[in-house]
Amino acid sequence: MELKLYTDGGARGNPGPGAIGVLLCDSSGEEMVRHGDCIGQATNNIAEYCALIAGLEIARQHNPDVLSCFLDSELVVKQLTGLYKVKNESMKKLFGEVKELETIFNDISFTHVPRTHEKMRIADKLVNQALDGDL
Repeated sequence: MELKLYTDGGARGNPGPGAIGVLLCDSSGEEMVRHGDCIGQATNNIAEYCALIAGLEIARQHNPDVLSCFLDSELVVKQLTGLYKVKNESMKKLFGEVKELETIFNDISFTHVPRTHEKMRIADKLVNQALDGDL
């Protein structure tokens, strides 16, 4: 079974109040899970990692053979695919958590998509709803 994971994180003020948005879909794009939550004070990059970690935890409950992860953070994708080094100490810890979680999945990929992508707009909306207290 293949699943698609769309995650977004954001912080108002950068750093400031942070939140995450997670959208898990089946291979045809049908929504399975929507999740949004506040994470306290964070930077945008920290929030992006936290959203991905939450998404991986949600996805593992469905035991996919293939997990395709889509993020609008080019930085995080390039760090996860080895194109960029992780220099920030807080991000190194979160990077390590993602790397540990990815071993659960037989096949996992990380792809940068624009925030205008239909499913990314949903993940972004979940971030803003969490920050606005609308979830």
